[in-house]
Amino acid sequence: MAITVEVGLLSGRTAAVTADVDEGVETLRLRALSLLGVSKGQLLDSSGGILDGSSRIKRARVQNGDSLTVLISKTEVCSTKYAFAAIVGDASVATWGDGDTGGRSRDVQKQLRNVKKIQSSGGDSRVVREQLKNVQHIQSSEHAFAAILCDGSVVSWGCTEHGGDSGSVQHQLKNVQQVQSTSRAFAAILGNGSVVTWGDRACGGDSSAVQDRLKSVQQIQASERAFAAIIADGSVVTWGDALYGGDSSAVHDQLKTVQQIQATSYAFAAVLVGGSVVTWGHCTRGGDGSNVQHQLKNVQNIAATTDAFAAVLEDGSVVTWGHAQNGGDSSAVQQQLKNVQHIHAADAAFAAILASGSVVSWGSAQFGGDSTAVQEELKNVLQIQASDYAFAAIRSNGTVVTWGRRECGGDSRAVHEQLRNA
Repeated sequence: MAITVEVGLLSGRTAAVTADVDEGVETLRLRALSLLGVSKGQLLDSSGGILDGSSRIKRARVQNGDSLTVLISKTEVCSTKYAFAAIVGDASVATWGDGDTGGRSRDVQKQLRNVKKIQSSGGDSRVVREQLKNVQHIQSSEHAFAAILCDGSVVSWGCTEHGGDSGSVQHQLKNVQQVQSTSRAFAAILGNGSVVTWGDRACGGDSSAVQDRLKSVQQIQASERAFAAIIADGSVVTWGDALYGGDSSAVHDQLKTVQQIQATSYAFAAVLVGGSVVTWGHCTRGGDGSNVQHQLKNVQNIAATTDAFAAVLEDGSVVTWGHAQNGGDSSAVQQQLKNVQHIHAADAAFAAILASGSVVSWGSAQFGGDSTAVQEELKNVLQIQASDYAFAAIRSNGTVVTWGRRECGGDSRAVHEQLRNA
């Protein structure tokens, strides 16, 4: 028996679609997409529920005259160190890059349907699998992970030397609001503004020397081996390896009314009320901004590679410092860096989105600092995601453009069809 249903887009465009009740929902969906002139989208029933494409129309209880909806979701991209995963318009997932770090999803592709969100994780979590329920956020160190659950507790796993065992402080990990990590340690902010740390003592896992000052903590930032906490009064407390920014005593008197902190692997940069910047840590890896200090006024936000900083000023211009080859020298593209909206960072390169929707990149070409091969495609860009060695830009039409090291996500040709008109 044939039925006719009205299928519409959120834009208001509709089409009458006819199908037999013994045909599959997937056939109905594809027919609707064709009539509506779109290539991707989920089919929703009249109550907003997602219709199972593997069911027959009769079993899905779609009736003659029903009003259905095609929902075209915005593309969302997530990255690991060497790979990318994108939720495309029909809520399936496309992956590319290094297969061992998330770039190959072929074995689970049939399960990746109606996906709402992707979170990058890793390691072997079988030991704590039963505890990993109602997870709100996952934070990783170099070889360990910490998950905040909805009840405010924390589950950790991975290499013990990198913070994978939080047993010694488990009784303190209650009402956790935020977790930050260095390469080998974790720091958790509790609901009362205090801080709990664990992992390698030399890398920030031991905060006992400053524990009495860690009160009313608002935010924590981390370099590779040190932490910096912003207190409610705008001051800053640091701990961990001094060579990596764990000792801010030289600039202590300047660290007042701090609004935000950004970090390379070796240094920190704090933005104060009024837009000035204070830096500390390894002097050649971002810890010394004296050469550009006179330019660092009205700073809105700062991005960081492993050893360079890029600051966006109120007028949309950009100031860079740190390791020149890895993003600290933007002189080659300085004239293009106008009306900058956002800056994103790979390990050794930056990519800036301009108000026009175009993109400017600089830094090491091996890490995505050269986007000339795809420059003509980089138009109407809304968002950029980075792996360690590559970038993925999402355009306003949902398509994705990639560049950087091919095997680490810079080449998405293998999933081009999935990412087209996503």
